Amino acid sequence: MKGILRGICRAVPFLLLAAVVLAVALFPRQSAAEGESVRIVRVWNVDTFEGGKGSRTAFLKRAAELAERGRTGVRYLVTSVTAEGALDALGRGELPDVLSYGGGLSAFEPHCLPLGERFAGESRALPWCRGEYYLFSLTDDFESAGEVAISVGGSNLACSAAYFAGVSGSETESLSAYVDFLGGKYRYLLGTQRDKCRFASRGAAVYAKPLTEFCDLYQYVSVLSEEAYDDALFFVNTLRSEAVQCQLGDIGMLPAAGAAGYTTGAFMTAETSAAFAQAVRAGEPRKNIENFLKTV
Repeated sequence: MKGILRGICRAVPFLLLAAVVLAVALFPRQSAAEGESVRIVRVWNVDTFEGGKGSRTAFLKRAAELAERGRTGVRYLVTSVTAEGALDALGRGELPDVLSYGGGLSAFEPHCLPLGERFAGESRALPWCRGEYYLFSLTDDFESAGEVAISVGGSNLACSAAYFAGVSGSETESLSAYVDFLGGKYRYLLGTQRDKCRFASRGAAVYAKPLTEFCDLYQYVSVLSEEAYDDALFFVNTLRSEAVQCQLGDIGMLPAAGAAGYTTGAFMTAETSAAFAQAVRAGEPRKNIENFLKTV
């Protein structure tokens, strides 16, 4: 599946871009001054784990512009919101029409509507991009013994990726782990797509081994408005279309399709997440760990 998607991504983007440019030229936006009745769809983006590079909010704004070309009379207002800000707003009864988010926002679960498709057993939250865990080494030797820094950033459970990879190490804040690894303090770094982008930006020669058995680095999208459901779903479908998915490399993220293994799911509560992390760190039998998780 990954190979097929890569092939599509190499061949299709230029044709899609040409088509979008042509559509923009032939069908320019009408202004409200021309009498158009504009429907505003509010899209909140909440980052709860480190991305790759650039801004996921800016990427969503680009996707919104594309969606607006195909949806007459709609404007998608994309706003960056912190996790704390989103939860505070929820407490006041304020909800967006569309929510883009990672783990840690299970409080929104009762307000999310079915999307007509399922991922990891759930139809109310679909991934629109994802990251990946990697084991990094300064040489192509991944068999030699050595200290491992397990990079921790945001609400992701890097300890789980280490568990499934059979790796033991020291959990370290993301940037410190990156710097200490390059400085020779650690033989290996268990990191994410963020570290991969850091190495590329620095021009560092680092070998990367993907760890694919577990991933909780998903950015999900949900619809929360019945009134704006059709317009919101159109945005979701645009965001998850090939035309947009093939551009995710611009922000150092991976397409939602093609993932495998285990995940925590979009709505794992903080309490369950903490219990899961404790079980992982205690070295519980794999069968017990898998009972916490969802299959992709």
